[in-house]
Amino acid sequence: MVPKDGNRAVKIMLSAGSRVTKSNYPVMRKAGAQARHVLLHTAAKHWDAPIEALHTENGFVLYDKTDQKISYGELVPFLEVPETLPDFQEDQLKDPKNFRLIGKDIPRYEIPEKVNGAAKFAIDLQLPDMLYGVLERGNLHGAKPVLQNESEILAMEGILKIVPFEYAIGIVATTLEQALAAKKQLKIDWSEATSTGYNSQDIFDEYEKVASQTKKGEVMPEIGNVQQAFRNPAKTYSADFKNDYVYHAQMEPLNSIVKVAEDGKSAEVWVGTQQGGDTKLGVPDLLGIPAKDVNVHLQYLGGGFGRRSMTDFVVECAALAKEMAPKPVKLMWTREDDMTYGAYRPLSLQRLTASTDSKGNITGLSHIVVAENGNLATSGVRNDYYDIPNQLVDWRETTHGIRLKHWRAVGHGPNKFAIECLLDDVAHDQKIDPVTLRRKLMSKSPRALATLEKAAEISEWDSTSIDGKAKGVAFLERSGTLSTGVCEISVDRNTGKINVHRFWSAIDAGVIVQPDNVKAQMEGGIIMGMSSVLKEQLTMVDGKVQQSNFDTYQLLRMEDIPDSIETAMIESNEPPQGVGESGTPLVACAIANAFLSLTGKRLRHLPFTPERVLEALNS
Repeated sequence: MVPKDGNRAVKIMLSAGSRVTKSNYPVMRKAGAQARHVLLHTAAKHWDAPIEALHTENGFVLYDKTDQKISYGELVPFLEVPETLPDFQEDQLKDPKNFRLIGKDIPRYEIPEKVNGAAKFAIDLQLPDMLYGVLERGNLHGAKPVLQNESEILAMEGILKIVPFEYAIGIVATTLEQALAAKKQLKIDWSEATSTGYNSQDIFDEYEKVASQTKKGEVMPEIGNVQQAFRNPAKTYSADFKNDYVYHAQMEPLNSIVKVAEDGKSAEVWVGTQQGGDTKLGVPDLLGIPAKDVNVHLQYLGGGFGRRSMTDFVVECAALAKEMAPKPVKLMWTREDDMTYGAYRPLSLQRLTASTDSKGNITGLSHIVVAENGNLATSGVRNDYYDIPNQLVDWRETTHGIRLKHWRAVGHGPNKFAIECLLDDVAHDQKIDPVTLRRKLMSKSPRALATLEKAAEISEWDSTSIDGKAKGVAFLERSGTLSTGVCEISVDRNTGKINVHRFWSAIDAGVIVQPDNVKAQMEGGIIMGMSSVLKEQLTMVDGKVQQSNFDTYQLLRMEDIPDSIETAMIESNEPPQGVGESGTPLVACAIANAFLSLTGKRLRHLPFTPERVLEALNS
């Protein structure tokens, strides 16, 4: 993605969608080859030798004919870049069998500082003469405010400015404590909004009616002919799957610092961000200045998961800083701000219907998604690695005025939950082992099948679990990475608590650049998946978010962590793929399938709260 800034091409740094390694690997390999060519070119000129006779090794350029060698550092004073650099193609780059660093565990330099607390995040920064800003946004998304006590707030100690927004009231103060104290005293009349009257836990009855309508919504490219497959099936399977809203829960609260020049023609930004489609985070548009006049100082990212690919908190800060120029302003979102006026993974309902023939083969699969924002809600609906000849996806749009955003793995969590659970329904009904069923479906996808076989091997799938425990399996593709996960669970039938004892995953992510990073991503993704599946639930009553902090929005605790998480990486020479979002969506379906194996009961609604588990057990 290279938008234009005047006559200049602008490249975007984006840490989202598991794109970083996947996108930069070919770019960096080519850049490395070109840098090597510059060194060889320089040495050839320096020695008056043919470039074809030189080679590089361990930081040196060597000329075997004369036994000469020179280090890269020693070449710097003579460095000469040729007028045209070769446009190296894949077959001209280093053979993977000769890699010395790629595929090896190399310690990350910043980890010690992050562990001992020395690392500086945006929230830690203090600038000279810095002021503090906060916003009161209410918790009815889209409502407009009218402030009733402006003079009273301005009379409070340390309050310097009130800045109105269309959806909020901003306050700038000398200290953060003063700004927060004034925020508590605001008297605001809020308008109604699209979300007025919306109750998220009651909406599923309406969604079921939408799913039952004969009129289709937006149909994704259909494979084969599902209606024909459904005409004379040997058997049909159908089920509804539901999920509530999920909050990002990033560790570092949203914050940024913006300093606008006194003449308003330039600005500086300090922020931890995943960056977005706007190369300068929306600041140039707000200030009406060229992007080249905005200097962004990127800080460590204190957790993002998609939330920090939004630029709302930076734009808000810039609006406050514009009023206070040239003093820098630090905007702080409290945890309550972000939880009640955040942007969430959509609530949705998926209605899946599958048909089988007389031999038990799945001949058709229909997947209806009822949700807001199809870009977010339909991620993961494709089944490219299963040999199902007829497939149809139908997104039916709803609107409630709730702020939504990409959440780790986006729609893969809810949609793979539905797909993989329906497969286990078929296997359970036909008394087929779930791995055997998937083996058959993957017969034309050898790389996917390899992850299934490896996961079955390391989890000892064919061995019997001890009494009170059972295993579940799930497969998916996310960001190009193929993953099979297996978990082993038990259930407290008195409390409804699900305990995950062990989790295994096998992945094919192409070339593994840094194995320890991949393991860490899978482990973190699986634990985050467990948290969202077993604990996390955001609900709306009359359009207002009912949870405000981690006392009412539950997260996974240390006592809930599995005894072990094991990741097997399948060796591959294929280009690297994205891993960061691969582990999270494996969890819901693997747990639900293990629950089916253990109890014969089905879990259909995320999260699997103890109340919902008990309801399923008693059904």
